[in-house]
Amino acid sequence: MRKHSPKYRLKKIIIAGGGSGGHIYPALAIAETLKQTDPDVEILFVGAKGKIEMQKVPKAGYKIIGLWISGLQRSLSARNLLFPLKVIISFIKAVAIIRSFKPSIVVGVGGYASWPILRVAQWLNIPSLIQEQNSYAGLTNRMLAKKANKICVAFDNMNRFFPASKIIKTGNPIRGSFQINSEIRRDGFEYFQLDPNKKTLLVIGGSIGALSINNALLKNWKKLISSDIQIIWQTGNRYFEELSKRITSPSSNLKMMPFIERMDYAYACADLVISRAGAMAIAELSLLAKPTVFVPSPNVVDDHQTKNVLALTQENAALLIKDNEIEEKLSEIVIGKIHDDKELQSLSEKIKSFAKEDAAIAVVNEIISLANSRGKEVVLETTSSNHQVMAI
Repeated sequence: MRKHSPKYRLKKIIIAGGGSGGHIYPALAIAETLKQTDPDVEILFVGAKGKIEMQKVPKAGYKIIGLWISGLQRSLSARNLLFPLKVIISFIKAVAIIRSFKPSIVVGVGGYASWPILRVAQWLNIPSLIQEQNSYAGLTNRMLAKKANKICVAFDNMNRFFPASKIIKTGNPIRGSFQINSEIRRDGFEYFQLDPNKKTLLVIGGSIGALSINNALLKNWKKLISSDIQIIWQTGNRYFEELSKRITSPSSNLKMMPFIERMDYAYACADLVISRAGAMAIAELSLLAKPTVFVPSPNVVDDHQTKNVLALTQENAALLIKDNEIEEKLSEIVIGKIHDDKELQSLSEKIKSFAKEDAAIAVVNEIISLANSRGKEVVLETTSSNHQVMAI
């Protein structure tokens, strides 16, 4: 039997990245699992100033430092003139953060802010791990992959982007607060002031909203409600004010809001979901076994949202509507499916088979394993019966 060296706890970890919910929510899931395994672990987030992580991370109870960093604009823009200055200042600040905080490991979840922090960590020979959510890897993660120690992914064939020897398929981490039971469902209907005996449609377009989905619902909401359907509609902040002006004769069966704070309630109420096909949306909806109509965004690199969802549609585990067909097909598909309990049950069972319930645990285990491989024996002992994490 191998002798263990004295127990060493991972005292400090930096989690860097963000820019969208698809980046920051798995980061929070990783942090949550680390805290459940060792309440004493110190976690520092590093994000981009002005992005979603600067609100969501403190709200979850973690400290975050913002970098003045952004990507290059695809079109000609005066803002691109500031890009070199932003990079220089962000790298200087990244050096200061790492020297001050002295992390054991740095974890990158994609987004502009992860680039300076992980690159500096790699220069200083601090172990780094990348968590890539999508089937088409983001530019930042591709740039960092060569010197990263491990790369956790959610899809097959990611050796197109990363060294095969570094890839571990873990799935996408989901926060433990996402669960459905009869109590949460009851509380959800009270929260939204809706009828638990009516079929409920949940419409979400990502953290910033989706124009095509919003326009389709604006055109079809009255028809849906007249078909005995009630609707929870997340418009996104940028669209809410204008849509509110265009909704005439509001109905008590239509609950429209810029952002849904209690997504657990929204998911619990939903009989059918209309959603973009981001990797985190797919992971959450699979875990919760929600019958879903996916509308992949056409405004993403390599049409990766369509590729994200093809594995599901090929197994009849979800429905897909092209973005340019959503206005025409939305009401027909929703009305045809939401009242068909047998079809909803089939979709629920099949999408559930794609869920990876222990993804956050798997990523945390890779963090622990990486620390051990650097010559320090690490034990993060589980303090929650819901999480069984590696103990070395």
